Amino acid sequence: MGRRLVGELLRIQRGRLGLTQKEAGELLLVSEGCFGSYERAEHIPPIQFLKDADNGLDARGALVACIEMMEEEKYAPTFVNWVRLERHARVISAYENMLIPGLLQTRDHAQALYEARRPAFTEEEIEGHVTARLERQSVLTRNPPPYVGYVIEESVLERHLGGAEVLKGQLLHILECIRTMRQHLTVQVMPTKRHTHAGLNGPMQLMGTEEGRNLVYVEAHGGDKLIHKPELVTDLFEIFGILRAQALNPWESEELIKQKAGEL
Repeated sequence: MGRRLVGELLRIQRGRLGLTQKEAGELLLVSEGCFGSYERAEHIPPIQFLKDADNGLDARGALVACIEMMEEEKYAPTFVNWVRLERHARVISAYENMLIPGLLQTRDHAQALYEARRPAFTEEEIEGHVTARLERQSVLTRNPPPYVGYVIEESVLERHLGGAEVLKGQLLHILECIRTMRQHLTVQVMPTKRHTHAGLNGPMQLMGTEEGRNLVYVEAHGGDKLIHKPELVTDLFEIFGILRAQALNPWESEELIKQKAGEL
């Protein structure tokens, strides 16, 4: 298992430098317990930790070389390539009819989402999934940032996943993201009263890669799919364009989210 290899490398490098777990944690700005959990292979370390540890413990690239191995433990095989491409994507878009887009989720919301999963995850699996989801969000603040556009069903903004306080915190977080990333983030709401629209076949994630390719990722019961055939991708990008035209515009959407947050 990849995390065991990482744990052994951490132990070896820490020992070579004559550091205790506490001292190594202080060096890398994590708690002794956190460092110990990575060393014992109890948790999957984040990418930034591996980069920091490689430098701080003088691992000479050994820990950085484990990053891809860690990603394969964090994500489903069909999704890991999407995550890797996402880090350098020019355009990231999605239509969501069940969930808040992952790049906009708060920790509490993501925690509640994974706790609701059936069959149930273990506590360790939940923590791993939440950490991985939050780690992906660094793409929003990279330089230069991607252009990000979402169409979200109004009903998603009303689902009390985790309770009213978690939902309110999530809505306020979306508003803060809109405020601070307005130049490259657009959020549109599809009103529940819209009697029909182009997205009734389900959610989808879309991407324009740094090389200029367009891709679509679709999640469903029974399996997920990365779509790359040009004719299918073109159709789905056109559907997403229609969805944006049918949804509330960004300013109307922002006002609706503010209204819903104020009601909680």
